[in-house]
Amino acid sequence: MFLRTFFIIFHFHPLTFSKIWFKIKFKIKNENEFGGKFQRGTKMKKTKPGTLVRPAFTLVELLVVIAIIGMLVGLLLPAVQQAREAARTMQCSNHLKQMGLAALNHESTVKTLPSGGWLYSVDGDPDFGFGRKQPGSWHYNLLPFLEANSLWQLGQDGNQTADQNIKNANETRSKMSLPLFNCPSRRAAVPYYAVGGDGVNSTTYVDKMAVKGDYGGCTGTQWLYDSGVNSYSKGLSLDPQKLGYKASESGVAYVASAITFGEIRDGTSNTFLCGEKYLRADRYTPSSAADSYGGGDDRCIWQGFDNDTLRRAGRDYRPFQDRQGADYDYLFGSPHAGALGMTMADGSTHRISYSIDDETWQDLANRSDGNAVTIP
Repeated sequence: MFLRTFFIIFHFHPLTFSKIWFKIKFKIKNENEFGGKFQRGTKMKKTKPGTLVRPAFTLVELLVVIAIIGMLVGLLLPAVQQAREAARTMQCSNHLKQMGLAALNHESTVKTLPSGGWLYSVDGDPDFGFGRKQPGSWHYNLLPFLEANSLWQLGQDGNQTADQNIKNANETRSKMSLPLFNCPSRRAAVPYYAVGGDGVNSTTYVDKMAVKGDYGGCTGTQWLYDSGVNSYSKGLSLDPQKLGYKASESGVAYVASAITFGEIRDGTSNTFLCGEKYLRADRYTPSSAADSYGGGDDRCIWQGFDNDTLRRAGRDYRPFQDRQGADYDYLFGSPHAGALGMTMADGSTHRISYSIDDETWQDLANRSDGNAVTIP
């Protein structure tokens, strides 16, 4: 019926058809320009020379695009995270390398490797220099060789007494550290909740906050100390041999240590110098006693001999990757998957697998046990 009417109009009234066709084109143009809707399946139409009118996206098409983008993000995100962790692992190894080089410079200047200090009850004191007489930690002894001599010198006045001057200096130093003493996968070099600070030459930490470290020197398999160090005179009288330290069962840093290269009979390339220490993964950044981590991360990095600054290694002290809810105060470990970073006494740094053989791990920790060993 429509076709017949159309034919009649076109055949008998050509002028009338032209007017009708003009009105249809005008209507379509207005709908395109002012928000008119297209029926499903409408094709693109040309309204002006060089101008195409496109239909809008349907809801289904929009949802498909969003789903595809979500899938791509889901595929790329793990790869980005792995790349970032690989970069942090490399940076962590670089921190260990710098500490190794600093220890070598210490040996070149002082003729011994950095001492492990006296005890956690005594902070560093620059007036005692280096070696067995220095009460401060292994890390404290490295400062002048890490371009941080001004931090090491705080409180220096030539007076070897535990007076208010050194106590004030140690309070100031307890809030200051170097970024390389912290693993980038764990935390920044800023103060965290800490106990102590009320020892021989220090006052109670202001706000109970102090800087901490993520690396420790290697004591070997032995862990011996004098808990009665309550004065400078007591600390100066410390003798590692009287405490029971044996060359075949000890490493390169312990109570009042002063190890020379000649005492490392197993070779500097086969003896641990320092490494990443184990920490609870859920207590990296404590802000109060409630979330502070046991005895392996509760004190300032500048205090003397303690498992905050030194760790042991042996058959009974294997390394572990950081985990939640597990306290291993005396062990080496790391937040990184598969392996931890360890620096040898020759300054070289290696990634050591957590599944390393027990005997090999112990032989690398002791400096003079006479056992042939190679780094796996």
